[in-house]
Amino acid sequence: MPLPDIPVPEMAAQMIGLVGQVQSWVIGPGAGTDEYSMALLQEVLESGSPVLIDADALTLVSRDPNLIQIISRRPAATLMTPHAGELARLLAVERSDVEARPLHFVQEAAARFACTVLLKGPVTLVAHTGQPTRANSTGTSWLGTAGSGDVLSGLAGTYLAAGLDPREAGSMAAFIHGVAGQLLSKGEISPLRSRELADALPDAVAAIRGSRT
Repeated sequence: MPLPDIPVPEMAAQMIGLVGQVQSWVIGPGAGTDEYSMALLQEVLESGSPVLIDADALTLVSRDPNLIQIISRRPAATLMTPHAGELARLLAVERSDVEARPLHFVQEAAARFACTVLLKGPVTLVAHTGQPTRANSTGTSWLGTAGSGDVLSGLAGTYLAAGLDPREAGSMAAFIHGVAGQLLSKGEISPLRSRELADALPDAVAAIRGSRT
């Protein structure tokens, strides 16, 4: 989101019309931070559908305390997927602090926003208050390239739509996303393109299944 080649106001109006008709939302990547995107985000958060909040939507949340209140009161599944810089803005701390103490701050965010928080980084963490925080064991440093996080968000959103709780959806998506990156890099130092990464997801799932038989 948004759809390609559609002006933001028109896109937002179309998306608002779908609130209540979709199984889950992934909101933020490429959405922008103007008033139309803000209106869409608020409508989505006030819906009863599972929501994954990423990218520009995280920026909007960091600017508006009202959105934080809406998130913390949502009865539906909510998954936030920030990188260190985005989490720092959400918590009003320095990025260097988050990078130095990622476990502390991802758990703080999960408690403050009363939702599941997936912190992307060298070791991706998935935190939900009252449950053990998970550290993902797969991946490669090249997964930090532009577009990679959008693939992760889309995959996690798919699992939310399938009915998984946000902690499981985030954990599974991070693991499979990491395996896909490993399959593409095969130990070589080379950038990973988001389309190639998305195309590698079925192979990653097959590799995981094969390792357990």
